[in-house]
Amino acid sequence: MLVPRLSDVLAELDALWPPGRAESWDAVGTVCGDPGAEVDRVLFAVDPVQEIADEAIRLGAQLIVTHHPLYLRGTTTVAADTFKGRVVHTLIKRDIALHVAHTNADTADPGVSDALAGALDLRVEGPLVPDPSDPEGRRGLGRICVLDHPETLAEFAARAAARLPATAQGIRLAGDPAATVRTVAVSGGSGDSLFDAVRAAGVDAFLTADLRHHPASEAVQHSRLGLVDAAHWATEWPWCEQAAAQLDAISDRHGWDLRVHVSKQVTDPWTTTTHHSSGAPN
Repeated sequence: MLVPRLSDVLAELDALWPPGRAESWDAVGTVCGDPGAEVDRVLFAVDPVQEIADEAIRLGAQLIVTHHPLYLRGTTTVAADTFKGRVVHTLIKRDIALHVAHTNADTADPGVSDALAGALDLRVEGPLVPDPSDPEGRRGLGRICVLDHPETLAEFAARAAARLPATAQGIRLAGDPAATVRTVAVSGGSGDSLFDAVRAAGVDAFLTADLRHHPASEAVQHSRLGLVDAAHWATEWPWCEQAAAQLDAISDRHGWDLRVHVSKQVTDPWTTTTHHSSGAPN
């Protein structure tokens, strides 16, 4: 068995999720790490937060791969008295590399929304917003899916609640709970910018995260579209398992001595919800 170098692993990750396919505003790729260092353990996670850095130390991992960037906007400091700076200091001191695949993983084939569909046992028919540079029409943002058997919107929301990782937010539903759902659009992460594409697709329901009041209200007032809103972190976590399986297969093909882990720490920022005893205003 061969122990790969960081540069070998990163080359494979860049082949899975080419940095050139990221949105222009995005910050993907390698944040820190020595290309010549050996890597025999990798940790996948959604967020590059201190808890994940600490988990990598406990595992003895030399590489963390996250979906969310550490620095999405420019910075002038990595001082350890800032929480992002502390992460950088922790990683560098422990010789742990950090690599990010964000919007380039969203639109990949398979991508973040494929993993979300797979977690709910949905059959993917194609991208919601196809990538015009893909002649095969398989890459793109979001996915249009079909249920093997129709179910009510309430049953579909319950399916999402059962299959996705539990968070304080849980699953929110908008629309007629008794409406029949046969086709679904899914998009991991924030999805209310995709309402035009969802309506054009003519699906029965839309599963995503971070739906805002006005776009959601307009969607249910002007159509029969059912909305299923999950926590942002929960809709993207299945990608970690999918990505880890992809790297595992690559490792086996090369004969690498590489162990791959997926963090199960819930790094969604919301920790508690509180409900009023009466839902009506006083």
